[in-house]
Amino acid sequence: MPVTISDPRPAPAKPPWLRVKAPQRERIGAVADLLVDLKLNTVCQEASCPNIGECFAGGTATFLIMGPGCTRACPYCDIDFDRSVRSLDPTEPERLGEAVRRLGLSHVVITSVNRDDLADGGASQFVACIEAVRRNAPLTTIEVLLPDLCGTWEALAVVMAAAPEVLNHNIETVPRLYRQVRPQGVYERSLELLRRVRDGWPRTYTKSGLMVGLGENDAEVQGVMADLRAHAVDIVTIGQYLSPGPKHLPVQRFVSPDVFEDFRRHGETDLGFLQVVSSPLTRSSYHAGEVRRLMREHPR
Repeated sequence: MPVTISDPRPAPAKPPWLRVKAPQRERIGAVADLLVDLKLNTVCQEASCPNIGECFAGGTATFLIMGPGCTRACPYCDIDFDRSVRSLDPTEPERLGEAVRRLGLSHVVITSVNRDDLADGGASQFVACIEAVRRNAPLTTIEVLLPDLCGTWEALAVVMAAAPEVLNHNIETVPRLYRQVRPQGVYERSLELLRRVRDGWPRTYTKSGLMVGLGENDAEVQGVMADLRAHAVDIVTIGQYLSPGPKHLPVQRFVSPDVFEDFRRHGETDLGFLQVVSSPLTRSSYHAGEVRRLMREHPR
């Protein structure tokens, strides 16, 4: 009998392939110091990403704008909940652009907390950040990892008019678990967002990601992959869910590296994705810069 999210039994023991060494201060210090200097947030820090040492050591980061507080309280996420009314910081875009320039990034990911308190969900701030990166680092390719914008498609059009090279929106989990995992999200709305981008801005590469280990089964994961491909998504990321703490959803299963490899093979060979990044430690922005190679191999 499958374990459900509400199952009171303790989570399984973490397997050896998920044991990551703590990042050394000297490896991440330069990036961390720059972020403090420019008063910027990253999802690497706010969401307790297990790859922070590797990414910071390589001089990369995924910038988290309009945060750090989020207006949704998804029970899998480690970002703080904050429903208070907060104005946008008009200096944030230029500080972000300066960080990209000083880090010498060839590819940057810009994401945000959910800002359901804003009429446009923060679309105008995304545009300002894209424009600031283009001023400061004109050769840098830009990926935006958007929330669902509450289905406000006019706001989506505002972001897409700024022409990011990659539009990423995470589907997160299988439809059966949405009410528990992503209670304010709508599976069909997320799929529609991705389809609208492909139909309206066909030169943009589309991307999505999901977590496993929350109570889904392998067939459901493959079903989500099929739905994403049916909506013309180019790139998929699949990674192991790791519970941030006792107040968050527990891990129901640890998926083996062999199964992650099966997901990758199925996605690329059978479904025709340009790329499937699938491993226990994969996160949505992990190795995101590889999209530059895909753009050269599959130009639009």
